[in-house]
Amino acid sequence: MSDLLDIRGLTKAYPGVQANSAVSFSLKRGEIHALLGENGAGKSTLVKTIYGLVKPDMGQMFIDGNLFEPSNPQSARAAGVAMVFQHFSLFDALTVAENITLGMTDPPPRRDLAQRIRDVANAYGLPLDPERRVGTLSVGERQRVEIVRCLLQSPRILIMDEPTSVLTPQEVATLFRTLRQLRSEGVGILYISHKLEEIRSLCDTATILRNGRKVGECTPAEKTAHQLAEMMIGMELDRPLPRLFTPGDTLLTLRDLSVPTADPFGTPLRGINLQLRAGEVLGIAGVAGNGQDELMLAISGETTAQRSSVVFEGHQIGHYSPAQRRMMGLLTAPEERLGHAAAGTMSLADNAFLTGRKRQRLDWNGFIKPKSTANFARAIIKRFDVRTPSVSTDARALSGGNLQKFVIGREILQRPRVLVVNQPTWGVDAHAAATIRTALRDLAASGTGVIVISQDLDELREISDTISVIALGTLTDPARNGSLTNEEIGLLMGGPRTEAEHAHA
Repeated sequence: MSDLLDIRGLTKAYPGVQANSAVSFSLKRGEIHALLGENGAGKSTLVKTIYGLVKPDMGQMFIDGNLFEPSNPQSARAAGVAMVFQHFSLFDALTVAENITLGMTDPPPRRDLAQRIRDVANAYGLPLDPERRVGTLSVGERQRVEIVRCLLQSPRILIMDEPTSVLTPQEVATLFRTLRQLRSEGVGILYISHKLEEIRSLCDTATILRNGRKVGECTPAEKTAHQLAEMMIGMELDRPLPRLFTPGDTLLTLRDLSVPTADPFGTPLRGINLQLRAGEVLGIAGVAGNGQDELMLAISGETTAQRSSVVFEGHQIGHYSPAQRRMMGLLTAPEERLGHAAAGTMSLADNAFLTGRKRQRLDWNGFIKPKSTANFARAIIKRFDVRTPSVSTDARALSGGNLQKFVIGREILQRPRVLVVNQPTWGVDAHAAATIRTALRDLAASGTGVIVISQDLDELREISDTISVIALGTLTDPARNGSLTNEEIGLLMGGPRTEAEHAHA
């Protein structure tokens, strides 16, 4: 295979941060090439440079031996570069065809475009109805829209950023078939993912970045996932030890919990029943948009319900506020790090105060106790290895992994009786993920009941004692971890939505 894309000495610095430092590597035709590294290793800056979103300080790029200097994404697309971002850029209220039209410089007539969408989607095993409103699509189908939008450009280079983070195993298999088909047609694919087993099965080669520098290259299939993780972080990674689970008393019970959703494209909860025992890690698997956010809001108290539908240590608290529930020991860490779990423009100390005020006694007669608040923030930073200059640093200045460690650590150090976390390691690197998962397991070992809502089945396999599946606002009965295969769980995750699709058709 000859070089399609050649990167030579790419360097990019921001104030106080060296994002990329003399990075060089090549992507060949018909190759799936992984970019591996921790959060902050420089992967995003690198692919944004290739896609024309970032201008490098030094270095050169070549496509087919010709100098490649994209001034913006439009010029990158004109050179044959396409990118599917981790966060979809779609409008729920518009149809598939309308969303795709918005991303085209010179779109064809609507009827012609609809047929082209069908043709390309079917050719690559990604069937789509151009007239479906995006708000009615599953997450996997939304990703199809983004991929088909790229494929309509007939790309020579395709960049994929965390493409499987919200997919069922069946949807992952479909995506991989598409990527392998593109590889066979000579397309070069740059692939970013924290799911190392997927890297091993899919990618031909990998470039490893650390602190903005290239530190190695390997053939992923020849390494274990553990070895890849250690190459990324540059140190040995502790292996999780098996945990014996002895269920204790019931701490949290949900009884026929049914609540509407305020989101026009959200999913109402329908008859949710759940029991969480002391010392238990209950994993809840599901594709995004099936009621996970609504479940978190109902448990935290941000959405109230019938008094008897939420029972905490024998008390009916369905009508209690979040503050009342927190005082009792029912703590939560929502999925959205910035804006919900933390205020980006506030310091880490102030963010520690926001949820720790009462349980950590961080105020007196309505006045903040600055020393106690700062000490609490420092304890979180030290215990969870949060990389930050000080407790005065704004939350938005932290990398995703470090902010997530801070958010989870803030709740754990408040010694909850029950902790509910939504997507605890979404988008974070292997080292940060291992820190968070170990902390959750240790918390359960101390007698706390833990609920982990996650789209990562490998994560749930690693830390859960029991696993339930949420789909279309309903929750399955829990099964002992290991009693169901990933494929069986995947079918439960996608089944109800498939039925809904049939009804739509």
